[in-house]
Amino acid sequence: MADNPYAVGLEQNPANYVPLSPLSFIERSAFVYPKRISVIQGARQYTWKESYDRCRQLASALKSRGIGKGDTVAVMLPNSAPMFECHFGVPMIGAVLNTLNTRLDAEAIAFMLAHGEAKVLITDPEFSAIVKGALAMLEGPKPIVIDTLDPEFTGGEALGEKDYEAFLNEGDPDFVWSLPENEWDAIALNYTSGTTGNPKGVVYHHRGAYLNSASNIISWGMPPHSVYLWTLPMFHCNGWCFPWTLAANAGTSVCLRKVDPALIFGLIKEYKVSHMCGAPIVYGMMINAPAALKEGITHQVNGLIAGAAPPAAIIEGAEQMGFNITHVYGLTETYGPASVCAKHPEWDKLPIDLRAARNGRQGVRYHMQEAIAVMDTVSMEPVPWDGETMGEIMFRGNLVMKGYLKNPKATVEAFEGGWFHTGDLAVVHSDGYIKIKDRSKDVIISGGENISSLEVEDVLYRHPSVIAAAVGAKPDEKWGEVPAAFIELKDGVQTTEAEIIEHCRAHLARFKVPKQVVFGELPKTSTGKIQKYVLRQHANSALAIE
Repeated sequence: MADNPYAVGLEQNPANYVPLSPLSFIERSAFVYPKRISVIQGARQYTWKESYDRCRQLASALKSRGIGKGDTVAVMLPNSAPMFECHFGVPMIGAVLNTLNTRLDAEAIAFMLAHGEAKVLITDPEFSAIVKGALAMLEGPKPIVIDTLDPEFTGGEALGEKDYEAFLNEGDPDFVWSLPENEWDAIALNYTSGTTGNPKGVVYHHRGAYLNSASNIISWGMPPHSVYLWTLPMFHCNGWCFPWTLAANAGTSVCLRKVDPALIFGLIKEYKVSHMCGAPIVYGMMINAPAALKEGITHQVNGLIAGAAPPAAIIEGAEQMGFNITHVYGLTETYGPASVCAKHPEWDKLPIDLRAARNGRQGVRYHMQEAIAVMDTVSMEPVPWDGETMGEIMFRGNLVMKGYLKNPKATVEAFEGGWFHTGDLAVVHSDGYIKIKDRSKDVIISGGENISSLEVEDVLYRHPSVIAAAVGAKPDEKWGEVPAAFIELKDGVQTTEAEIIEHCRAHLARFKVPKQVVFGELPKTSTGKIQKYVLRQHANSALAIE
C-alpha cells in the first residue's frame, strides 16, 4: 500500500496548530472591543481592556507566590468581578481553578480543599464562618487566603493575609501569559454534590471548556454583545462555562450576589438584560413574583433553563411572562449543558400546553458534543424511538470530563463501554428527541410497577397553589414502596392533602397517586435543585438519591 501523500510534509507546526483554550477569547475581546463594558457589579463597571489587565495582574501575582502548572487555586465567591477574573487569571499560568459551592458546610469545604490540594483560597467575607471552620479542619498545609471585599456587602470577617485588590497590585497588567502546552491540560476542578459520600472531583480540560463556550453561543443563538444576568452561580460547572462564553461573545456580565425577584427584574430593566440562565425554581420565583415587578420590560429576554427537568407549567408560565425559554441538559461531568431542546418554527402554532411539553424535553446533542443516546444498560444498544422504552442517557464526545481526580475506579466505571453514563433514565420520541423520565435512583417501584417521580411532579406543578414539588418513595408493607409528595405552596395560599390527592387522581393512574402529602419549604441546593435525598430521609426511604 502506497504512503498516504497527505501525511507527508504536512505535520503540525506553530503556524497551523494552536491548542484550543477559552483564554484566547478574552485576549481577542480586549483587543477588538477595549472600551466595551465587560462586567458590572453594583456601582462598579469594567471594560474588556480593564478586565484583561486585571486577569493578567492576577496571573502575575499568583506566579510570584510560586503558583504554576498543576497547582489548584480554590475560590469561595459570589457572582462577582473577582470570580469572573479567576476564570482567566488562574489558568493563564497553567493552574487549575476550583470553584467551591458557597452553600456547603465547613466539613465539605475542608474535604475539597484537602483533596484538591489547594495552594491558594480566594474567598468573600459573606462565607467567612464556613471558610474559617474549614481551614481549622485542615490537617496538612493551609492555603494562602485572599479576601475579596465588596463595598456593597457588609458583614462577615476578613480571614486572609491580604485583600484581593492589594493582591492584584502585586501583579503586572502587562504580564506575558501562555496558552496550555496541551489542550488536554486541566483548566478547572468541580466537585459533585456528594450526597451519598464524599464528592467526586470532576476535571475539565481547556479543549472542552473552549468548545462548550462556543457551543453555548451557537446552540442558543446568542448575538454579539449580549447582556447576561448572572442568576446562575458561577461556581456551578464554572457557570456552565458562561464566563468564557461571554468573553467569546464580547458581552456584558451583570453580577448578582443573590437570587431575588425584585433585584432580577430591576437589573433586567436597568441594563436591558438579553440573556439569563437558571434552574426551574428561579423561573418559578419570577413567575410568581408580584405583577408590579414585571412591569416595564419592553425587550425580549432569553432564558436557558436547566438543573432539573422543567415542568410544563414552568415553561408555560415563563412564556406568558414574555420570556423565550430554551431547555438544556447536562451534568457536572459534561461541562454543564451538552444537549439542547432545539426548537422548530412549527411548534409555535401549537397550543401553549403542547408547545411547553415539546420544549420541556432534553432534546438533542449540543453542537460540539459528538453524541447523546438512550441505551439499554445491559446490551448497550440504543432503545427504540417509541417514547415508551426507557434506558440510560449516555454521552460521548469533547464535552465530557477528563475524569474524576484521584479516583480511577469511578472514572473507569463512568466511561464503561466507551460512553459516559449519566444515571438518568429517559425515552426517545419518534423525532429523536430525548425526554428524561427519572434518575435511576428516583424510579419508584410499587407492586412491580415503575412510577416516574417526574411524571407525578409534572401533575403537581399544574395545581394552582403549588410553587415547588418533589416526589419520592415511601416504604410500604404491601406495595414495597409508594409515592410520597412534598409540596411548597405559593405565599398566602392554602390547600389540603385531600385536595392535592384528588387533583392527582384526575390526571394519573391510581397506583401513581401520592399516598402521602407533606407541606413545607423544600430543601434546595444553591443551584435551585430540590434535594430529594433529604426528602427521602424524611419519608424513611431505604434509597438515597444523588
